[in-house]
Amino acid sequence: SGASLRYSTGTGGEGSEGEGAGLGSSDSGGSGFSLAASALPERRRPGGGRPRYEVVRELGAEEVRWFYREDRKTWKPFIGYDSLRIELAFRALGSGGGAGEPAAVEPVCVRSGLYEVDVASAESYPVYWNQTEKIPVMRGQWFIDGTWQPLEEEESNLIEQEHLNRFKGQQLQESFDMEISKPVDGKEAIHSLKLSRNHVDWHSVDEVYLYSDATTSKIARTVTQKLGFSKASSSGTRLHRGYVEEATLEDKPPQTSHIVFVVHGIGQKMDQGRIIKNTAMMRDTARKVEEKYFSNLATHVEFLPVEWRSKLTLDGDTVDSITPDKVRGLRDMLNSSAMDIMYYTSPLYRDELVKGLQQELNRLYSLFCSRNPEFEEKGGKVSIVSHSLGCVITYDIMTGWNPVRLYEQLLQKEEEELEESWMSYEERRLLEELYITKQRLREIEERLHELKASTISKPPVLKFKVENFFCMGSPLAVFLALRGIRPGTSGSQDHILPRTICNRLLNIFHPTDPVAYRLEPLILKHYSNISPVQIHWYNTANPLPYEHMKPSFLNPSKEATSAQDTESASAAPSPTTSPVMVRRHYGESITNIGKASILGAASIGKGLGGMLFSRFGRSSATPQPMETGKDGPEGDEKKATTVGTPPLPHSSSGFLEPTVELEHRIDFELREGLVESRYWSAVTSHTAYWSSLDIALFLLTFMYKQDQEETDKSNLDTV
Repeated sequence: SGASLRYSTGTGGEGSEGEGAGLGSSDSGGSGFSLAASALPERRRPGGGRPRYEVVRELGAEEVRWFYREDRKTWKPFIGYDSLRIELAFRALGSGGGAGEPAAVEPVCVRSGLYEVDVASAESYPVYWNQTEKIPVMRGQWFIDGTWQPLEEEESNLIEQEHLNRFKGQQLQESFDMEISKPVDGKEAIHSLKLSRNHVDWHSVDEVYLYSDATTSKIARTVTQKLGFSKASSSGTRLHRGYVEEATLEDKPPQTSHIVFVVHGIGQKMDQGRIIKNTAMMRDTARKVEEKYFSNLATHVEFLPVEWRSKLTLDGDTVDSITPDKVRGLRDMLNSSAMDIMYYTSPLYRDELVKGLQQELNRLYSLFCSRNPEFEEKGGKVSIVSHSLGCVITYDIMTGWNPVRLYEQLLQKEEEELEESWMSYEERRLLEELYITKQRLREIEERLHELKASTISKPPVLKFKVENFFCMGSPLAVFLALRGIRPGTSGSQDHILPRTICNRLLNIFHPTDPVAYRLEPLILKHYSNISPVQIHWYNTANPLPYEHMKPSFLNPSKEATSAQDTESASAAPSPTTSPVMVRRHYGESITNIGKASILGAASIGKGLGGMLFSRFGRSSATPQPMETGKDGPEGDEKKATTVGTPPLPHSSSGFLEPTVELEHRIDFELREGLVESRYWSAVTSHTAYWSSLDIALFLLTFMYKQDQEETDKSNLDTV
C-alpha cells in the first residue's frame, strides 16, 4: 500500500514504523493501508477485505476522523493528512506533560495551511485574516450509516467506552461488508446503553444500532414490531465504529506554486468580512475547476483575501455627524460604500488608503513566505485579483502614481505655455528670476535629501513582482482617462502598465456592470469598435485558446471606415454578449425576441428567423478574411506593426484586417444569460464575479498557462 503509517498484526511482531510510531493503541490485521480518491461509502480494507483488527481494540489513529463545521452547516471531514496530525496532537495532549499537567501542544496547520487547529480548545481559526467566529472541530469515532456524519463527541465517547468495556479482546467476524449488512431480525440485543435522549443496542460485536427515546419514536417502534418488523429495521440507525476511509499521510494537498491576493473595492465598511466570504466562494469554485481541468498538474493556486479597509480611521465619525437623519438607512449605506471613492480622491485621505492596502499586501506575502519557505526558492508566482475601486488603488501602488506628480507636470506645462506667449520686458525678467529661484530651491532640496533621510513619503513598493493583474468590474479606465491618459500608436500594454511592473493586465467585466469600463481603447483608439474577448463558458468543450481568437467588430454592418475615422464610431454602445464571431447581429435578434413577446407571435417568427440567419448565414460568408489571418493560431498575435499603406480596418465579415493590433488582448467580457433582464443584472452584476465558474476557469487558465505548457512539452518529449 506504500502508506506512511504501518501497524503490527494483532499477535504483535513488527511494531509500528514511520511517522505513525507513537500514535499508540493500534495493532492491525494488515501490513498497511491506502486511501482511494473517491469518497464512496465503502470501507477501505487492507489485505483483500480482511477486517482491520482481528479482535476488538482501541481505535487506531487512522480510523479516527476529525471534522470541522463552518456557518453552522454539517460537519465536514478533514483530509487524511490533516486528521492524522490533529489526532497525533490530541494523543500527545492526553498523555500529559508529567506531574499531571497537560502537555503543551503546537497548533496544527490544516486545510492547505490556511487554518490552524487548537486541539486543547477544539477550535480552528484562520492564519491570514481575522475572523470573529471560531470554527469548532470534533473528533469522530462513531458514525451514522449512509451519511457518515459523526455522532456528537460526548455520546461518541460514552459509546466507545462502553464498547471497549464490553467487547475488548473479542473476536470480530471473518467477513466484513458495509454495503450488505446482515438482517438483525429476531436477534435480541446482547448489550444496551442508555443515553440522555437515545439508547444504543448491540446485536453483535459490529452490529450496533441507535434508537431515539422520544415518545413518537417509541409508539412507531411498538406499532411496527406488532406488524412483524424488527426493532432495528423499523426505527434504528446503524452506527459504524471508525470512519469509512482510513486516513493516510499521503492524502495531502499539493504544494502551492501560485498565490492570488484578492482585493476588495468599496462597501467593505458596510459589510465587514464580506471579502473573506467572497474569497472563500472564489476559492471553492476554483477547486472545482482545478479538479476538472488541471488535476494532472502537481501544483496548486491559493487565494488569500486582502482586507485593507477596516483598519483605517480616516475622518473618524465626522461624516456620520454631518449626515441628516431622514432616510438614514440609505444615507448610511452610501456613507459606507460610495464614500470610499470620495476618500480616495481626497488629497488628505488618499495616502492612508494606499498605505493600508500596500502594508496588508506586504504583510500577507511575508507571512506566507515565512510559513512556506520553499515558495520563493521554487519560483512561486503572485497574481492580484482586484474588484471595483480596489483595482485603482492596486494600480497606483504598482506604478507609484501620485497626484502631486501630476500637479507638478501641470505647473511645468503652464510654464512652457507662458514662455511661448508674448509678454513685456518686465514680465519676462520676473519670469526668468522665478525660474532661477525654483532651480536653486530644487538644488537645496536635493542636497538636504543627501544629508538626511527624506521626510517626503516615497511611492509605495511591493515586496513581490506581480505576474497577472486581474481587474473585475473595474473603473480604472475612467480614472486613467481623467488623469490625461490618451490612446497611442503602439499596441503595447506598457502604455498604461509597464511589463516590468506586471507581466499581464486583464480586465474582466460583465456587459451590464455599470461600474466597469474598457481599457483597450486607452491604448489604441480603434479598439472602441472592436468587441472585447468573450470569456468561455465553464462547460464549453474544446474552447479556442484566447490568444488564437481573432478580433471582431462591434458593428460589422456599418460602412467600412479607416482606422483614423473610427473616432465617430467609438461611441457605439456595448452590445449583448454572444458567441465571438456572431456578436452584434445575434445580440440584436435576441432583443427582437424580447420585443416579440409584446408585439405578437408574428414578430417571434421574424426574430427567430433573424437570429438563425445571423447565426448560420454569416458563417457561410466568403472565407477570404480567414485566409489572411491564417497565421493567427500559429501564435502571430504578438505583431503590433502597421503593414504598408493603412488598409480598411474591417471587412464585410466583421473581422479585423491587419493593422495596428494589441500585443495581448486586455478586455474580457462575461457572456450574458439569454433570459437575463438587463436592468436587474445592472443591479446585481457588479457583485456577481465571485462565484462564477466561468471566471474561475478564466483565472486558472492564465495562472496555469506556463505549468500546462511545460507539462505538455514534457509529455511530447516522452512520446
